[in-house]
Amino acid sequence: MKKIMLSLLCLSFFIQAGAQHYKNFKVSVYTRAYEVEKMKDSHWLDSTWRIISAQVQPDKIYLETHRDLLIVPDATLRKAIRFFREKGLEVGGGITYTIDESNSFETFCYTNPEHRKKVQEIAEHTARYFDDFILDDFFFTSCKCPLCIEAKGSMSWTEYRLKLMTEAGKSLVLEPARKVNPNVRVIIKYPNWYDHFQGLGFDLEHGPYLFDGLWTGTETRDPSFAQHLQNYLSYNVFRYLDNLRPGYNFGGWVDSGGSHMGLYRYAEQLWLTLFAKAPEITLFAYNQLLNQPELGKTASETFLLTDQFLGELGKPEGIASYKPFHATGEDFLQNYLGMIGLPMDMLPYFPTDKKVVLLTEQAKSDPFIANKIREQLLRGGDVVVTTGLVKAIPDQIASVAEVRCSDLKALIDDFGWNGKSTRQLLIPQVHYLTNDSWEIVSAGNPLTNGVTGYPILLRCQFAKGNMYVLTIPDNFADLYAFPDKALNMIRFFMSRDLDIRIEGPSMVGLFVYDNGTFIVESFLDEPVSVQVVLSGEQEKITELIENKAYSVESNKISITMEPHTFKVFKK
Repeated sequence: MKKIMLSLLCLSFFIQAGAQHYKNFKVSVYTRAYEVEKMKDSHWLDSTWRIISAQVQPDKIYLETHRDLLIVPDATLRKAIRFFREKGLEVGGGITYTIDESNSFETFCYTNPEHRKKVQEIAEHTARYFDDFILDDFFFTSCKCPLCIEAKGSMSWTEYRLKLMTEAGKSLVLEPARKVNPNVRVIIKYPNWYDHFQGLGFDLEHGPYLFDGLWTGTETRDPSFAQHLQNYLSYNVFRYLDNLRPGYNFGGWVDSGGSHMGLYRYAEQLWLTLFAKAPEITLFAYNQLLNQPELGKTASETFLLTDQFLGELGKPEGIASYKPFHATGEDFLQNYLGMIGLPMDMLPYFPTDKKVVLLTEQAKSDPFIANKIREQLLRGGDVVVTTGLVKAIPDQIASVAEVRCSDLKALIDDFGWNGKSTRQLLIPQVHYLTNDSWEIVSAGNPLTNGVTGYPILLRCQFAKGNMYVLTIPDNFADLYAFPDKALNMIRFFMSRDLDIRIEGPSMVGLFVYDNGTFIVESFLDEPVSVQVVLSGEQEKITELIENKAYSVESNKISITMEPHTFKVFKK
């Protein structure tokens, strides 16, 4: 009897230890091969884990087997796996296929037979110990050695690398890993620079179905750093990759980059990932949490806060933006639009059930885009095309309205009755036929009491619908300088599919869900007042975290946001 009771107590302990810490998502920690290799030292392993686990409580840990030609030995892997399982954690594996990450992220050469053999050996080694493992960011190639140059032949680098890496994924990673371990799941982690993937071999058309799932890099760090990623990308990239193969985007991934700006920047990346409904969030990495314990504390506070309301949120919605596979043009523009309060929903196909479809220059790569635009307009829908697309496919656009985007520029700061921008902005000049098209928002220098102006939002009627031309400044960030009233007009015409929109300045984001819940977030460094415009008749809505009721007057509520905060509402 005592033995039975002891067994039940032990079982209870392991069930509790292995239980998910949060109701709506799992938390994991990724560990580089450098730190996994140190886990051969029991004292180092135990003491470092004490520091990390005192700050953050993960459900799972990923142990990397290879990075920069360091392969973690079998004995060390077995020891680390046993240690963390005894702590009640799930344990997965990881691989970073780099030769020398410090040397401009030097990748393997997948044309080189010796490198290909090593890639396969690493996959087999990892599959022996883990039933699931993640390929970190670097399963791409930037190699331009003589072997690659010869093998590429007349193909473009994009064509060659897409073909090469798709083949390498199958024959060097997936097939060998599954032969060693038939139960293994191989998950590819795609980084945050999604608009440029195809140039280095990441195949978003086939990869999400080739691999057993994907992970999303949602780290945006400091926007002034080399990639210049906008905060909103932490949400937008997860939603986009989820739309590639719904249900197989298993998690988001944030590192400590940007934390020098303040811990709010770190927390913001975490909660934006969770706003996107990521089922798991990975903290990169063990060494960062060890060296900056405040990261774990900030993460735990963020997780406790968001877990209060995430279960109330429905499926994310937004303004449909069609991005064909492997398309380039006006790169990452949707993230700037998200920063001016336009909820984005990027899709790899042209939707036929939306009232409004946004087309940036990326749509030029679809040879049938003109027909798709016409069909959308004929069924009574609207299309918003950017000036980048107008310039890229002038003849196709002219079949709807004779609009041109020339090489001429205009310096503007006056939006007439819609106010003034905070600085002078350089925009492309859009030319059209009067009364065939009409300006909804205009700007000049000056426009009020001036002599000329240029369209910012141009309406072109066609059949039952409207094609709107949205003028994009040469510097995308100049969208943030548009006056509030001009932004409000743009939001009004682009938000027909949504029951909610905001009025107010830029640098305020809106996140909308299909069950009447929504989130308003300020990315600003100072307090801001915003109005939320609701459709339908209702007297009050509730802010979920504070459980506070807001009175609705003329279909609007007024809210004040503190810097870098958010409010969650339910209609």
